[in-house]
Amino acid sequence: MARIIFTALSVLLALFVFLADAAPLKSRQIGDLQCNAARLKIVSDLAQTNGLLDKVSTADPATASAVTTAKSGLTSAGDGIKTIAAALLTGQQAPADARNQTAAGLETASTALNGLNSTDPAVSNTISKLNEAISAGNSVVADC
Repeated sequence: MARIIFTALSVLLALFVFLADAAPLKSRQIGDLQCNAARLKIVSDLAQTNGLLDKVSTADPATASAVTTAKSGLTSAGDGIKTIAAALLTGQQAPADARNQTAAGLETASTALNGLNSTDPAVSNTISKLNEAISAGNSVVADC
């Protein structure tokens, strides 16, 4: 599932680059190289976070609940990104609600995982990658 999402969003981001000449940057919000690199980074980091999350042991009920909540947050963040990408590809302004949905999804995942008291290295690896995704999201906001 994560690979499919990653591939689809990567294709959409690649289209951003090729469509940059189709309309002025301001009207299409395509962004510059730095902006698009940040967009690609968050998509990549979300896919990798999902993959790492699948490796977390869910034998403990608290961990299982946190993983479920984190997956829900990541799905919501991904849906927000898809909405933004669709708007940009059609020349519309990126909806603020989708940006807020992405941020809220990342926050949900972060809160769920950071609340775990686990020694499982998969948990710390997942949190680390999620923090990279959040940082990339902040770069998108700053650069785009």
